[in-house]
Amino acid sequence: MQFFSTNNPELRVDLEEAIFRGLPADNGLYMPERIDPLPESFFQELPDLSFSEIGFRVSRQLLKGAIADDALRSIVEEAINFPAPLIKLDEQKSILELFHGPSLAFKDFGARFMSRLMAHFNKEKDKQLVILVATSGDTGGAVAAGFYQTPGIEVVILYPKGKVSLLQEKQLTTLGHNIKALEVDGTFDDCQHLVKQAFLDEDLRDQIRLSSANSINIARLIPQSFYYFEAYKQLLGQGIITPPVFCIPSGNFGNLTAGLLAHRLGLPVTQFIAATNSNDVVPQYLQSGNYNPRPSVATLSNAMDVGKPSNFARMANLYGQINGRDPLEKATWESMRQLITGYAFTDLETEAAVQLVKDRFDYTIDPHGAVGYLALDRYQKETNSSHGIILETAHPSKFKPDVERILRHEIEVPERLAELENREKVAVEMSIIYSPVRKWLLEQYV
Repeated sequence: MQFFSTNNPELRVDLEEAIFRGLPADNGLYMPERIDPLPESFFQELPDLSFSEIGFRVSRQLLKGAIADDALRSIVEEAINFPAPLIKLDEQKSILELFHGPSLAFKDFGARFMSRLMAHFNKEKDKQLVILVATSGDTGGAVAAGFYQTPGIEVVILYPKGKVSLLQEKQLTTLGHNIKALEVDGTFDDCQHLVKQAFLDEDLRDQIRLSSANSINIARLIPQSFYYFEAYKQLLGQGIITPPVFCIPSGNFGNLTAGLLAHRLGLPVTQFIAATNSNDVVPQYLQSGNYNPRPSVATLSNAMDVGKPSNFARMANLYGQINGRDPLEKATWESMRQLITGYAFTDLETEAAVQLVKDRFDYTIDPHGAVGYLALDRYQKETNSSHGIILETAHPSKFKPDVERILRHEIEVPERLAELENREKVAVEMSIIYSPVRKWLLEQYV
């Protein structure tokens, strides 16, 4: 299997180069050269497959021999060793809990898979690998946990000052060892821009082996497709055979793109819903056909505070270039909006939804999941649609102050998160200017 750049379909690399380079030199994003549907036998056997077996078969189908089966199976079994339970709210709505991994966020799936895949290819390398990652909240914690003390790999996490929750920040800044944090006086988009500048800096890359752990890295997206199949399996186990609607709280749109990959692999889906906060660039595009990135604004659901989502390039590729069309022409938009619906909600609406879900279902949902609940509820009222699944991307205790303020009572904090509260934060302050970041990287790793 080869991977091409969304900016140049003729540019092809193998899996190892795609995951270590992270970002092509032309500033595109890597995509698999083809996505062949899984065989019918897979779906016949699906109800009896374990989660890790699903992950192995899906990744083998996407990677097409880029890594030996025995090594791939070992990677998947080690990475995906926690569940993703489907919680039924009522006859129309379920919640897929994706926060049962080490950092209590869905990004554990991608980070753990990627760390082990990189470690597999990195075994024979003499020069250390430096992972650069920008985070709006959960990515950094998952990457820190996934790569912690991995031999030969250093991790640098850039996060926006004052725009992540206290416990999210502690996950980024308290591990030490091979995990370092840069506290950027700006937004997530500024952090992401700094990371992209570093990847496009060929002189820097000549001196430091750099790679990415954001969803710009194709290795992050592949395992995120696993739990869409796992959710469908559990739905079948409940006797629901109609293809579901998936509602995805969305910021950088990697999670939704992973769902689109699952759909291309043959997963039956009625509709994808892109649920956002006030950073509604993609819902606006889906409604109007005009894609207008803009600076992000801070909201209650901070992990979705992205004004220029990187993975929109992959979404456009799946509906545009792959069909020989310009990604922003009308036909691309018309194809995309047939399967994807977008909604955006305010913080006040989000707070009300956290309370509503607690009152109606006795379920404590985090602010991102609450945006997902609002979007699914609106879609179902407008369409009288089939069963919907909301992706609950993080444990509500990661947003403890806000959730407790809304619900007016304390919520339980898992022990592995609570123990971070008293750890000392260690972070290097940075501006949004690239040159000091570049200088720091050279001082640290050359």
